[in-house]
Amino acid sequence: MRMMLKVSIPTEDGNRAIKDGSQPQAIERVMADLTPEAAYFTAEAGRRTAFIFLDVAHSSDMPLVAERFFLT
Repeated sequence: MRMMLKVSIPTEDGNRAIKDGSQPQAIERVMADLTPEAAYFTAEAGRRTAFIFLDVAHSSDMPLVAERFFLT
């Protein structure tokens, strides 16, 4: 089933992760794992935000998909 995952990163944490280089590496790693159909990166309400479109076999797989971002 096609799903949209919205990821919102707090500004201060995102700025710190950009400066130390961890955010680009983490996003690259997650994108390689998820193999999304499309991903759009923008700002929403002053926060770095990603809209990621991907196919998920079962709705029960969504926690596994989202957990990658919680840990990163």
